[in-house]
Amino acid sequence: MLVFAAVASAQQPTQEQAPPEEDESLAPKEYSFNPLQAAKELKVGNYYFKKGNYRAAAHRFQEATKWDGTLAEAFLRLGEASEKQNDRKAAAEAYAKYLEIAPDAKDASDVKKRLIKNRK
Repeated sequence: MLVFAAVASAQQPTQEQAPPEEDESLAPKEYSFNPLQAAKELKVGNYYFKKGNYRAAAHRFQEATKWDGTLAEAFLRLGEASEKQNDRKAAAEAYAKYLEIAPDAKDASDVKKRLIKNRK
């Protein structure tokens, strides 16, 4: 009986152990400026985009923007992937951010037209 009681008490979480809902793998991801990780996410996103998996591409482009909020190309590609998914609101937000970051880009006039189109 003493062995059973010791095993049973060892299985119950103590106050020192974190409950399962506080598992670190479930915690929100923390981002800090990391241009290398952003470039990697952008590259993987481009791969998915070329394969026609626009949802996965959009996710990767979104990740790239979180690692580097100044990476204009990631916002442009996020807008394109969002358009492919018929998510006009997300596309417009991404294009607006792209134009905010790179107002003098060569394709700025084209992106402005896309922004207007998606805001309707």
